[in-house]
Amino acid sequence: MIANPLLGVLFHWLGGLASASFYVPYRGVKRWSWEIYWLTGGIFSWLLAPWLFASIRTHDLLGVMGQVPSNVVGLCVLFGILWGFGGLTYGLTMRYLGLSLGMAVVLGLCTVFGTLIPPLVRGTFAETLLGSTSGKIILLGLLMTLAGIIVVAMAGAKKDADLSPDQKAEAVAEFDFKKGIAVAIFSGIMSACFAFGLAAGEPIKALSAAAGTGPLWTGLPALCLVMFGGLITNGIWCGYLIVKNRTAGQWLGQADDPEFKPPLLANWLLCALAGTAWYFQFFFYTMGESQMGKFGFSSWTLHMASIIIFGTLWGFAFKEWKDARPAVRNMVWSGVALLVGATVVIGYGNMIGG
Repeated sequence: MIANPLLGVLFHWLGGLASASFYVPYRGVKRWSWEIYWLTGGIFSWLLAPWLFASIRTHDLLGVMGQVPSNVVGLCVLFGILWGFGGLTYGLTMRYLGLSLGMAVVLGLCTVFGTLIPPLVRGTFAETLLGSTSGKIILLGLLMTLAGIIVVAMAGAKKDADLSPDQKAEAVAEFDFKKGIAVAIFSGIMSACFAFGLAAGEPIKALSAAAGTGPLWTGLPALCLVMFGGLITNGIWCGYLIVKNRTAGQWLGQADDPEFKPPLLANWLLCALAGTAWYFQFFFYTMGESQMGKFGFSSWTLHMASIIIFGTLWGFAFKEWKDARPAVRNMVWSGVALLVGATVVIGYGNMIGG
């Protein structure tokens, strides 16, 4: 197959849009506790959707999975479990550092680790990045991505600084820099484990291709294993909270006040939509990675940048920046422009490398 990096960038943008949008349906869920709607959506994103779409697009999915060596299965699931810890601790980072600083640290670390560690582990870093013009262009794109993340985060910090004293006191009530940085580093490293899981699943792509699966879809079986690992982590934590808070009855419409029962059909449909959108970020991620040639590891940078781009756009759509000064809003758009430019630069580096 001839790689098409520009098409790959488009797929990564679609994945970033799905990731930035997945939480929007959860905003409409009524009278369900966090652990109930998070696990409900997670069953769709970590279990049902991966196997459904892999079975549709993979030739002989069960036959392919039956040939996967046990050590590959174990690594994919293990990295998925570790990735699940990253997702759970992301919220704690926001709690201790605030949204702006927390996002900058976690996504910055996640970008660097997820992009650079796979070629370092394979021993191809110097050959693919430092030893070629295309590799140096991709490194430039990575630096542009980090710069864009920092600019967007700084804009968020300036917006927070404009809050009234009472609002500011409420916003930073639990601020703890040392604890927050420690949690953010842990979250950034753990979140990057998804990229490691996909790298560990490379042999599955070869088996899928040998079975006759098209090149765009060979990464889907590996998603089944990595995301199952995420289900294990999140399922255990949500299960603990469900038992502790005695919220299981909410699935059946139970409520403390009979006059305010949860709207079951709407809640289930919204959670299914949210969970499927969450899965689609990685559905398009694997498609995009298939088009990036030998620089497929740069896909993680594109993925992170796209999430921030569309996440910022959603922030404006929900008027989160309506009270920000014009200079701050311009700063946000400057950061988004850097991220858009970074995706183009990385795509171009991949194209001339191919």
